[in-house]
Amino acid sequence: MTIEKTFDNGQLNAETSSDGEHPGEGSSGAEPGEATTVVIAEHGARIARGWRWLPIALLVIALDQLTKNWIVHHFAYGSRLVLLPVFEITLRYNRGAAFSMLADASGWQRWLFTGLAIAVAIGIIAWLRRLDARRQWLLAISLSLILAGALGNLIDRMRLGHVIDFIVVHWKDAYFPAFNIADSAITVGAILLLLDAWVGGRTSASGQ
Repeated sequence: MTIEKTFDNGQLNAETSSDGEHPGEGSSGAEPGEATTVVIAEHGARIARGWRWLPIALLVIALDQLTKNWIVHHFAYGSRLVLLPVFEITLRYNRGAAFSMLADASGWQRWLFTGLAIAVAIGIIAWLRRLDARRQWLLAISLSLILAGALGNLIDRMRLGHVIDFIVVHWKDAYFPAFNIADSAITVGAILLLLDAWVGGRTSASGQ
């Protein structure tokens, strides 16, 4: 844990003198009367990094792969099971991005989205390393969900050459593109990311 304390320059000199140092030693060269910020690190205390939330990503990836595997073994391609008037389960193959974007391209999209997923995963892991797991928990959770979604679909592309989609929602004859658990994780993660930015903006504004 890191603690920041702000002293008047005279107070800082007095406190350093009490530690056996000469007045003025250890100060930042500030003029008398100026405020000086000193960072005090407690020995043995460590900041919990955003990596602490990575188990969420692992759980979502496991759920995504288990559901896809179950669907493949219990549904024929294109078959449908109507659960609600607006909700169906099916089996479809998607060679595009989330929600079937660029699914009809000639095949180059597989490698494009594979490269993008790898780059996004590396970037998110590096970002999580810089976060405080306690103070920035909402941001860390949102990034973990996006990471899970990217890796869940990446596994499909690397293993099968396409992504397995099986969730269909619609209103009457208006159908939303089929999706899966990984796509849902990306969507929820993006919403939480925006929520974190909004909450952070309000907190900053109220603190001014």
